[in-house]
Amino acid sequence: MRPMPEDRPVLAPLWRAALWMMGSILSFSAIAIASRMVKHRHDTFEILTYRSLIGVVLVVGIAAALGQLHRIRARRLHAHVLRNAVHFSGQALWLYAILTIPLAQAVALEFTSPLWVVLAAPLVLGERLTLAKMLAALIGFGGVLIVARPDFGHVEAGVVAGFAASLFFAATQILTKRLTRHEDIVTILFWLVVTQSVFGLILASWDGQIALPDAQTLPYLALIAAGGLSAHFCLTSALALAPASQVVPMDFARLPLLALIGALFYGEPLSLGLALGAGLILLANGITLRSARARPAARD
Repeated sequence: MRPMPEDRPVLAPLWRAALWMMGSILSFSAIAIASRMVKHRHDTFEILTYRSLIGVVLVVGIAAALGQLHRIRARRLHAHVLRNAVHFSGQALWLYAILTIPLAQAVALEFTSPLWVVLAAPLVLGERLTLAKMLAALIGFGGVLIVARPDFGHVEAGVVAGFAASLFFAATQILTKRLTRHEDIVTILFWLVVTQSVFGLILASWDGQIALPDAQTLPYLALIAAGGLSAHFCLTSALALAPASQVVPMDFARLPLLALIGALFYGEPLSLGLALGAGLILLANGITLRSARARPAARD
């Protein structure tokens, strides 16, 4: 029997979300690389501060150029502050991790966050927790463990930071999904950079010293800022199109990309375990997308 016309468009939002997630993956990868290029001069909070300050200029400038400034609202300011405080904490932990341990290991630990999203989405967002979603999360998490190979006998600070970042990112994704139900993307991005500029300035100046950008680090800081806005625009657009428990596991594809970058530019080893883990991660993505195809009429 031919599918009903109203059933056909259901997959389209998910595949559009997948395209947005590709942009998010590339943007987050650029942030990781650029952050390593400035770590000799700027600490974690300085990087976050300059990223957000440059981000304010970019958001306001682009919104003004597109005639979108009128769309910025402060109706749910408390929700934005909460979301951005959680995200700022996750970003600080994530930056510390990628600056102190191998890229593949840091990103693999971060990627435990989709498991928490899949488990929390039914409780917080009312999304349906299906067997396929659980299976995809568990397979992807298994791939992450193979890649990360955590040594529980000697836990490094960077490893702890990477895992803690995953919890904050999971909470951020849940809070972002809730915001997309009521708020425009321009509003979300505006309050992201404004509130995180405040958080960053407070913490970066806590010791009374802030290293100013120089000619060498400024371009990389600008790339971090542009990458941060691009990543969040893409991620927020994806979450507005599809359930969080389907969108977030797509980000697993960032792991093999950064592992390859780590091997090519930083001499970090590639291994059979990395290939196996990456294969499981891609399999998890396939299960997530096929589960949506199998149940086109079931909206979360």
